[in-house]
Amino acid sequence: MLWAALLALQGVCVGAAHGMQHYPAAWGHYDVCKSQIYTEEGLAWDYMACQPEAVDMTKYLRVTIDPPNITCGDPPETYCALENPYMCNNECDASTEELAHPPELMFDFEGRNPTTFWQSTSWKKYPKPLQVNLTLSWNKTIELTDDIILTFESGRPEQMVLEKSLDQGRTWTPYQFYATDCLDAFTMEPKTVNELTQRTLLDIICTEDYSRGYVWKNDKTVRFEIKDRFALFAGPRLHNMASLYGQLDTTKTLRDFFTITDLRIRLLKPATGATMVDENNLSRYFYAISDIKVQGRCKCNLHANTCVYDKGRLGCECEHNTTGPDCSRCKRHYHGRAWSVGSYLPIPKGTANICEYYCKVLTPAFTNSSLALLHLGLLSKILKQS
Repeated sequence: MLWAALLALQGVCVGAAHGMQHYPAAWGHYDVCKSQIYTEEGLAWDYMACQPEAVDMTKYLRVTIDPPNITCGDPPETYCALENPYMCNNECDASTEELAHPPELMFDFEGRNPTTFWQSTSWKKYPKPLQVNLTLSWNKTIELTDDIILTFESGRPEQMVLEKSLDQGRTWTPYQFYATDCLDAFTMEPKTVNELTQRTLLDIICTEDYSRGYVWKNDKTVRFEIKDRFALFAGPRLHNMASLYGQLDTTKTLRDFFTITDLRIRLLKPATGATMVDENNLSRYFYAISDIKVQGRCKCNLHANTCVYDKGRLGCECEHNTTGPDCSRCKRHYHGRAWSVGSYLPIPKGTANICEYYCKVLTPAFTNSSLALLHLGLLSKILKQS
């Protein structure tokens, strides 16, 4: 009777292992977590590494500006154009919707006419530096998949630093330095991303590509080039993604380089358009950003193909019997083997490294006391139901 009950309990364990599985909604490269296949024993699950689709991550961030009173409009202020000090018809007034430039306008629909943008106060306290920190926080680990692009409505900053955090903003490391003169601003030799190699991809560089010139003559954008760095492994047109995935799979420092919880944009010196600051017209100097693009996906450790935004928080819809915001631990009762991150290898399905169901009563070694407790407890319930 005891062994018959044990067999019945085994059926309960197996049923629990498979009862909550469901079919994926989409198919594609690393977008399927599992599928049913036919084997000699019948239907079985085939598990695969999976990840969410890359999306516009600015829809889910929280922005913080420091100092808090650096946004223009309180009190109202009139600004002059950088390229024309006599054209002073731009007003910022926080109390009037049409004239206000709050931070959320960096993330609204791009392409509106007139352009919407966030704007700082002018450099009215010169020669004290006009410095602003813009912090973008997701309260979730995300993986970058495309270039970070800032579009400035004013001239591009003459000095700026882009920083990242992997621990919710507790510590920060630089991503890239930007300056009209890297040696003068940061004591760094100027470089471009095109000078990087596979061996130096993780180097932090200072670039002068995005800091020179009036906005009316040059591009308004400042970039952090993600795809150019991907191309060092995947080729110029990213045709060989298998090579990139292989590197990401085997090199943790490379994975971490493209992974963030927060970004910080440190605006250190506004565009001046000249070697000397015009102290008689400081209303020409300010920061204004019309758009920020951050493309990425939730980090789910290759254990989920969906990420949901609920009650102000992003979270992975975990598969492979994992759980947590990043699918970073096994579900309760699924500790048959230790949790492990999924693997991109072998291409193209990867390895799921699922958490396996652990049914303690089926372990081979039972002590007499364990059998007694089992018989008096769980087994007695099963026998009564049979």
